[in-house]
Amino acid sequence: MPGLGEGEAYEAYVTPPLQIEIPGLKSYDVAAAILKTDHFNLSNFVGMPIHGLLGYEFFNNLAVKLDFSDSTITVYRPKDNRSFKKGARIPLSIEDHKPYVQALVSLPNGTQQQCKLVVDLGAGHPVSLENMIKKHGLPQKFISANLGVGLNGPISGFLSRIDEIDIGKFKMKGVITSFPNDYDAETMKYLPVKRDGNLGVGILKRFTVVLDYHDNAMYLKPNLTYSEPFEHDMSGMEYYAGGEGLKHIIVSRVESGSPADEVGIEKDDEIVSVNFKSLQKMSLEEVDALFKSKDERSLLLEVFHDHKYDKVIITLKRRI
Repeated sequence: MPGLGEGEAYEAYVTPPLQIEIPGLKSYDVAAAILKTDHFNLSNFVGMPIHGLLGYEFFNNLAVKLDFSDSTITVYRPKDNRSFKKGARIPLSIEDHKPYVQALVSLPNGTQQQCKLVVDLGAGHPVSLENMIKKHGLPQKFISANLGVGLNGPISGFLSRIDEIDIGKFKMKGVITSFPNDYDAETMKYLPVKRDGNLGVGILKRFTVVLDYHDNAMYLKPNLTYSEPFEHDMSGMEYYAGGEGLKHIIVSRVESGSPADEVGIEKDDEIVSVNFKSLQKMSLEEVDALFKSKDERSLLLEVFHDHKYDKVIITLKRRI
């Protein structure tokens, strides 16, 4: 199957229909695919055991409410989803078993473009815009980055900001945006539905969200994080959770010239503590929040490097 990423498509087994149970709900005859190899390493990127993904057949039969403020999912029969009608209704189109939304994107060069975005609950970024580099070039300020893992392997590209994205009545400014390399976006030509990118959890988590495929709608209600500025990692490190219990933070990449590079942190180092607080007592989300907390903030890190423990002071720097 084609998709974003560098490499060949992954192979998977298709299983007979399954029965899936979550507390208070039982689903029957759910189609499933099992990858021959765990290429995505979701558990390492999220910092908790991940065994699989829920897809179209789950969302198609239910109205699903996502409350990011308390990390809960509530499911309704679509006819019972009256309580959330006070949320702003955003039209969805369901194509090839995926939900798409229209958004108006304002680029730093003054260009505005109506974009068709797939609603992607598996994407941690706010928004990704595909095939934009060829059309409009990159914004003036950007950094190279690994953008995640797609169906065909790692996705490389750049991170920058767009001036604004408008979704229904909601206007969000200075949004951190992923720009996959053009050779990644070439793959989009072969996908059954043409699109301009995807809308990820970096935006959706600022709302309580209801996805109602039966009504062809997404309902959005801002939560307390709606007005917070969009920030990206200010350390220059990419890392994952590994080791026993996924409690060890291992550096997978260091951007050249970044604050982490300047203090000598290298790939495969382990970040043991920040300001004397053990990272084994923190979630990966809490670690992320520390490293994008404030421009020019200094942090004392304990690092396991070259078979010994070192202490370094890193000064965060807003890079985009």
